[in-house]
Amino acid sequence: MSYFDKHVFFCTNQRDNGERSCGDCAASEVHAYAKARIKELGLNGQGKVRMNKAGCLDRCDEGPVLVVYPEGVWYTFVDKEDVDEIIDSHLVRGEVVERLRLP
Repeated sequence: MSYFDKHVFFCTNQRDNGERSCGDCAASEVHAYAKARIKELGLNGQGKVRMNKAGCLDRCDEGPVLVVYPEGVWYTFVDKEDVDEIIDSHLVRGEVVERLRLP
């Protein structure tokens, strides 16, 4: 059994050369919000959910992005409400949010 049930990786990469990146879309702030929300819901810790920052996940044109493992489901998001939907649907109920899912 894995130490965590799920890992959520938020790309928080910020490119210096002016190319589009997830860091341009407040990804670090949304990650911090999601981490706090998971803690508030009691979903953090061993056997539960781990929210991680990641460097470039190489999907810059589709960003901002996050990926949920072990399922390997990739999402994009616009705001905290989108992340709330991912938390409530995918992480709590196990239902993929198709409208935010990336191919």
